[in-house]
Amino acid sequence: MKLQDFLGKEEKWAFDAIAEDIDLARQIQILLIGLGLLEPPADGKFGPVTVIALKKFQELTKTEENGFLGAVTAKKLIETKIDDLPKPPLKLGNDIASKIVKYMLSKDYQVFTNPKEYNIVYIEGINADWNLNSDTPNEFNDRRIVIEVVNGVPKIVDHWEATTEPGKYYTYNPMNPKGAARIQFGQYKAWAVGTHGTAEPHEALVQVGDITVCRDFNKDFKRTGDKLDTGDNFYVNQHYGFDFPRNDIRLASAGCLVGRTREGHREFMAIIKQDRRYVANRKYTFYTTVIPGDDLLKTFPK
Repeated sequence: MKLQDFLGKEEKWAFDAIAEDIDLARQIQILLIGLGLLEPPADGKFGPVTVIALKKFQELTKTEENGFLGAVTAKKLIETKIDDLPKPPLKLGNDIASKIVKYMLSKDYQVFTNPKEYNIVYIEGINADWNLNSDTPNEFNDRRIVIEVVNGVPKIVDHWEATTEPGKYYTYNPMNPKGAARIQFGQYKAWAVGTHGTAEPHEALVQVGDITVCRDFNKDFKRTGDKLDTGDNFYVNQHYGFDFPRNDIRLASAGCLVGRTREGHREFMAIIKQDRRYVANRKYTFYTTVIPGDDLLKTFPK
């Protein structure tokens, strides 16, 4: 039996009947997983966890088919997309994850709230304890952060040392005659999973879409007064920083978004590759948001 076989008919299957049809159970599980209501795998075992997920779907979509599978539920399972499901209201507190989300919303940035949809955020000039630092040039003194919204509550999945700026070497020896690239604060849909580097190639998020950078022609390590440059071919990737010291970026960044350590970067990649959109489409283009730490904490202080 398939869900399509229920359409236009008076079939009503109790949950124990579904449990006896492995193919039907697996089809339902696949759709519930795609909607973020059930964790993989789709094993065809229609047990209590799958029953709860199906009941939740029926509740969210108002099928009015309680305790059984009928034509209405079957049709909605086939046709419903994750963005069609009602989203729980955001529950924002005074924790750092909530402050970041509040800031993003204040800027009209995208905040993804569905299960297994990750928000990649870099905060410039902030420490692991979420206090500001001096944002000294040529240091790994920024944070790379992954946030997931769970039942309306923003949660930090993990965070790592990073830099959003080019180091001393490439500021003084820019790869582009216009000056070293320093990404303009904002949000961009511009990165896909790929490979970074030639000397030590590794999995990373590589630039595939337009971003805007500030060209540090006067080599003062600041964005102020710099000319803006927009394009999709700046090779501003999200990669690792070869375990270089915290106080010396060395050759790790000519303008990329760089996690300091190899291990931390691999953790980052492992998390974002669990994003349901990437699982569904390995060419998925990720959003990334870059925020100035001082503006974040000025706007939403302790």
